[in-house]
Amino acid sequence: MNEKTAELRDIFTSVTDGEDTVTESQEDTRGSLEKDERTVEQRLQNVVGQMQERYGFDTPLSEDELLTVAKGYYDDKSDEELAADLAVDETVVFEARVALHLIDDEDAETVDLVAIRDREEDDATLAAEYDVDEATISRARQVAAGKAESRAANDRYRDEFDSILGDSELSAQMASDVREDGLEDATEGMETDVSL
Repeated sequence: MNEKTAELRDIFTSVTDGEDTVTESQEDTRGSLEKDERTVEQRLQNVVGQMQERYGFDTPLSEDELLTVAKGYYDDKSDEELAADLAVDETVVFEARVALHLIDDEDAETVDLVAIRDREEDDATLAAEYDVDEATISRARQVAAGKAESRAANDRYRDEFDSILGDSELSAQMASDVREDGLEDATEGMETDVSL
């Protein structure tokens, strides 16, 4: 150690009250996002439980069956397919899906939801006006009410479902893509014309 370095070291130790170091121990962390240790099933149960507590929706489906509806929705299963899986009427699945805020634009394509949302006329009157059957109007009113309920909650529950079920699908896809890319890189330039 030369003279200047020794002098700087002495100044440093006098300023730090004789401590040789000023660093704090660091924790070994893995990224900035906290990992939720609960399973997908537990996280889904939590969301559905919160929704049932808040909205008190009435459905003949059990909690496990509601989870099946949510998972099926993210697996692009139709209400008809889910109804067959659960051995219930398709209307039961539709109503459960709307109660869970899992609604698509296709759920009421033939009727302007904004226009009928606050209308007080009965289903028969609106059905005649829109030239559709009463079941279509009833369905559209349920969709409009479900969307309004979801908006009032800032789409919080829909976002949670997206986070739980959408992310797990994305993670699986990314892992698959990484494996495929790694295999391509490993085999790039290799001769495959092998005679036995």
